[in-house]
Amino acid sequence: MLPPGPGERFMVTIKDIAERAGVSFSTVSKALRGSPLVKEETKRRILDVARELGYQPNFAARRLVSRRSWAVGVVWPSVERTALSYLITRINAQLERLGYVTVLSINEPRSAVDVFHRFQVDAILVFDDRGERPPLDELAGYGRIPILVYGTTGRTPFPTVDVNRKQAIRLAVRHLADLGHRRLVYVGRPARYDPLQEEKIAAFRREMAALGLPCPEDAVLDTEGMAFHDGFIAMRAILARQPLPTAVIGGSFDLTRGILRAAREAGLAVPERLSVVSYDNIPLADELDSPVTAAGVPAETLAGAIAARLAALIERPDDTSGVILEPELAVRASTAPPAP
Repeated sequence: MLPPGPGERFMVTIKDIAERAGVSFSTVSKALRGSPLVKEETKRRILDVARELGYQPNFAARRLVSRRSWAVGVVWPSVERTALSYLITRINAQLERLGYVTVLSINEPRSAVDVFHRFQVDAILVFDDRGERPPLDELAGYGRIPILVYGTTGRTPFPTVDVNRKQAIRLAVRHLADLGHRRLVYVGRPARYDPLQEEKIAAFRREMAALGLPCPEDAVLDTEGMAFHDGFIAMRAILARQPLPTAVIGGSFDLTRGILRAAREAGLAVPERLSVVSYDNIPLADELDSPVTAAGVPAETLAGAIAARLAALIERPDDTSGVILEPELAVRASTAPPAP
């Protein structure tokens, strides 16, 4: 395919991509749909060629041929949480690589699903991150669009992608204990009941007990929510304690940002006088004034798993299997042995 002349434009087709990548037309079509039938190496080569050529899918034509909208609806819980915002950005990028567009809604699930049915999206992703709302069971049997849920393994009739939060907190506690810390606190019990946060708190208490570390009732700090300000207020309360803990685990990235700000304003050096570990393993943790040690599934890994599971669910709606991802500990400059 020759490049366009001055003032000319051409529409890149799947045939053009196939010729450049040296594969068949059908292989390109499958790769752009995210089909598991194409090897990952071949899929990456095809997607790279598509980007290089500036391929833009013709959604109208694709819909006529495939009877799909090539759109995924996302029920998004909050516009305020940094980690969730980062994650949905990465999910959108992954879905775009597979040829899908993303439609977001911050409405309650039933209302959002009603809208997505009118749009005739191919699948719906629900973030179950608001413990106070009605259970998702009410959506069971509603409509024919497949639903994937993030965050509720064992508590929903739908296929899920979830993370092992308990193991993430265990990794954080063990890391601090291995450094020699004994006085640890956990920040992150929101005022409204949240089963996902309760998982982390239970894991914190169990791991502290397993390691023989003191874990009084006030080792877990209540917060109004999971935002920056909540972490700041919680850290201010910690600073009034005697003796001070030597390490803090923040239940979210935003809480951890607030913890760091309060410590800095109080002149409490991190990590010399206070070690800090955050839940939420996102690259932004490396960009703070004190790069933060973080426990959790890397956001890129999580986004890739969600996008892949959505694509597979569109191909095989009857496959209700779930995915549980194991966390990692990214050690950075915010943790060190306690001061003597």
